[in-house]
Amino acid sequence: MSTQTADTSVRHSIVVEAPMDRAFKVFTEDFGKFKPAEHNMLPVQIAETVFEPRIGGYLYDRGIDGSECRWARVLAYEPPNRLVLSWNISPQWQIETDPDKTSEWEVRFIAETADRTRVEIEHRNLGRHGEGWESVRDGVDGDQGWPLYLQRFADLMARQA
Repeated sequence: MSTQTADTSVRHSIVVEAPMDRAFKVFTEDFGKFKPAEHNMLPVQIAETVFEPRIGGYLYDRGIDGSECRWARVLAYEPPNRLVLSWNISPQWQIETDPDKTSEWEVRFIAETADRTRVEIEHRNLGRHGEGWESVRDGVDGDQGWPLYLQRFADLMARQA
């Protein structure tokens, strides 16, 4: 399900059969296990995706040659409820180094029952990317964007159950 707010935000959610704290732990510790390997801005294959679990930490891909692509920064880290990260990828799908030109994505973990969690992603302030920002919106909102990440996350959770 997708809804857009003022066209500069997209929202997606999925429900997983797991307690909130476990969903949060798997989302952050195993992000690289559900991030599509083809989503890669490095010139080489990704060896691992690292999520640094603290404010100011990064979400980055490390290539097989040791190179790094830091494509998100942790702005809020509040286990097991929420996290907020910057989106440091420009409309040209290159790393954006100007923080004023980055959007942000918030992930909320909401207990529906003791063993069921709704995971909601809101990717907002997409207009900050400047000219061409609509391509970022369409990319994260489309089949290869957040819906794919959430489905792969749910599949990983089901396999680990």
